[in-house]
Amino acid sequence: MSEQNDTVFGKIIRGEIPSDKVYEDDDVLAFQDLNPAAPVHILVIPKKYIVNAFDAEEDDAELLGKVVLAAKKVAIDQGLEEDGFRLVINNGEGVGQSVFHLHAHVLGGRSFSWPPG
Repeated sequence: MSEQNDTVFGKIIRGEIPSDKVYEDDDVLAFQDLNPAAPVHILVIPKKYIVNAFDAEEDDAELLGKVVLAAKKVAIDQGLEEDGFRLVINNGEGVGQSVFHLHAHVLGGRSFSWPPG
């Protein structure tokens, strides 16, 4: 993990800020969002510091795949398999990214409209 990761997510990864963890492995951490936008709203983050998709490199492909697979596992564990879930990654402040550490939102438990926002 990069030492420049002083975001709230970096602090959560290091255990400096508590979180309601729902999944963790060597590369990925998932926890309940503090301000849920749906009945199920879980954040899935790589432990490696990546600002957003613009900052991702070819070497991060496997890690990004692990984020998606962890999101799938979390969604199944939360009972979203039958009705589905939305997986969102915001990339930049203008589209809603407020923590500049790449993260995926697992959203479910209600109906969503399209297009979002």
